[in-house]
Amino acid sequence: MERSTQVIGQSGVFLDVLERASRAAALDRPVLVIGERGTGKELVAERLHRLSPRWDQPLVVMNCAALPETLIEAELFGHEAGAFTGATKARVGRFEEADRGTLFLDELGTLSMGAQERLLRAVEYGEVTRIGSSRPVRVDVRIVAATNEHLPDKVDRHEFRADLLDRLSFEVVTLPPLRARRGDIPVLAEFFGRRMAAELGWESWSGFGPAALDAMLEYRWPGNVRELRNVVERAVYRWNLTDPIDVIEFDPFASPYRPGSSGSPSPVNPAAAQSAGSSDGDEVAACDMGPSDFKSRVARFEKELLTRALAENRFNQRSTADALGLSYDQLRHALRRHDLVGAVA
Repeated sequence: MERSTQVIGQSGVFLDVLERASRAAALDRPVLVIGERGTGKELVAERLHRLSPRWDQPLVVMNCAALPETLIEAELFGHEAGAFTGATKARVGRFEEADRGTLFLDELGTLSMGAQERLLRAVEYGEVTRIGSSRPVRVDVRIVAATNEHLPDKVDRHEFRADLLDRLSFEVVTLPPLRARRGDIPVLAEFFGRRMAAELGWESWSGFGPAALDAMLEYRWPGNVRELRNVVERAVYRWNLTDPIDVIEFDPFASPYRPGSSGSPSPVNPAAAQSAGSSDGDEVAACDMGPSDFKSRVARFEKELLTRALAENRFNQRSTADALGLSYDQLRHALRRHDLVGAVA
């Protein structure tokens, strides 16, 4: 497993996790890596292997969630020819492939109880038996496993073997989500932005403007570093200008024409609209307005709605956008249209 993505970060919590992983790498013991999606569990697993005495041996990866339950055991332990329908020839499993090296089991919590039982035997005795064979094979494998679940809870629900968890949790490295290491957001954004600009063949990189950086710092990043990379790279390729990037779109699916919206723009929050428009509702609903008068009243209503929503949300743009049912970019465009950017500066 070779990675082009580097492990980047300078926040204290992130550096503490890397230090723990680096210390555990030298020991020939199992390590369990826990973290939300997009936090870099695969990169930490590679770090554990590259800094270990097994660095020059195979690093074999298996995503336990990517295979149907009926094939997981065959993938892990291999099979003999004729062991089941479709097994036309013998095949070694991931354990044998990783002999003298490291086996990285991603999404460990999805393993079936049957696979867990056979995995426990392999970890305890260093032996695997191919499906369809009665002869065990000796293997020397270090296990690094990853999950985004709290495995002790699965043990309590009888969905994960307690004895297997005991064997695999010699060291547990828990990766912090990006929202817990906000100081790394500008660093990561700059790295991904520069790399994308180079990929596009840009001769210079102007970086991100204050509004874009503020928006990234306020966002909660449920997809963590993976989501940040997508957001930054998307913003760079869409910008294509020499000026600093000042517009960030977090939701690539945001559109007034997305399925289910009936082709109409996303409505503002009904409660906010009713509150903001109650005083002028009779004017907007008047039937004797001409076209130009209608446009001016709609513009006045929209500006008043924005002004009130900003005040109610303490001029926090992210909270205001959420309250109005708008994306951050939609709110920014509306503020510029009504000369309200200075109100939130």
